[in-house]
Amino acid sequence: MNKSLPIIIFCLSLCFLWTGCKEKKVTLGKDISFEKEENIRYGNDSEQILDLYLPHQEPSKKKDAFIIIHGGGWRGGDKSQLTFFTLSMMQKFPDHIFVNINYRLATATSPGIPNQTDDIQKVIQYLDKKLKYKPRLILLGNSAGAHLSMLYAYHFDVEKKVKAVVNMVGPSDLSDPGFEKYADYSFVKNYLVNPKVVVSGRSKTSFASPISWVDSSSAPTLSYYGNRDQVIPLSQKRRLDSVFAQNKVSYESYEFNGGHLDWDKAPNDEFLIDKIATFLKQLDEKITHR
Repeated sequence: MNKSLPIIIFCLSLCFLWTGCKEKKVTLGKDISFEKEENIRYGNDSEQILDLYLPHQEPSKKKDAFIIIHGGGWRGGDKSQLTFFTLSMMQKFPDHIFVNINYRLATATSPGIPNQTDDIQKVIQYLDKKLKYKPRLILLGNSAGAHLSMLYAYHFDVEKKVKAVVNMVGPSDLSDPGFEKYADYSFVKNYLVNPKVVVSGRSKTSFASPISWVDSSSAPTLSYYGNRDQVIPLSQKRRLDSVFAQNKVSYESYEFNGGHLDWDKAPNDEFLIDKIATFLKQLDEKITHR
């Protein structure tokens, strides 16, 4: 990664704080700039907002798009938590579109599933309309956002628009006994999923588990898990890897040194971004040679 990036991001953070994020252009070093639109409504709910970054490079070229999905236990968190990681990604992928989204948070009376996967679909529909073409998509999320990225890609992406998933510390199997130690597991088990959408013969936790929907056509996935994560155990990585291998899905998975919130700390973040770049380049080469 460019060694000047931390300085650039620090300067940008000051700009964001001082200007109220009203600047319409983000510049990340020489020849890298994006048009920025913030807090765009993509639905009628106040939580359905997104930030959009459109690269200035080759404006007429059809570009792939990253959709960035924050964590927070499905009922907390905000897109601002991933703003600076998004900027880091933009430095590495100056020819990609970036969409950093909020979604409807879950409550005991308003389940996250399917609202949150529906929100991903609404973002995709907004993007298609905005761009006037259907971009290939990379869903990138952390924790609950990674779970939603995988669940959408493997089960709800009927049109197979998702080119790849980047899963940072995402729950892959909600029925894993290791995950049952999660402090808010009772909410996950009882309130995360609307029982009206559950397929007959499945439990709510099975329905909401990404591994339940993996098959040979599932989107290629890069996963990143912490070896000292007290929230998402490494058994989640092992279960996901096993299902990918059984179904011959293209995947890579890595472990970083640290806990649940350490995936975006140096040097873990630099390692991750480099691996994402290599992974997507290899996918593009496969697509080109088909």
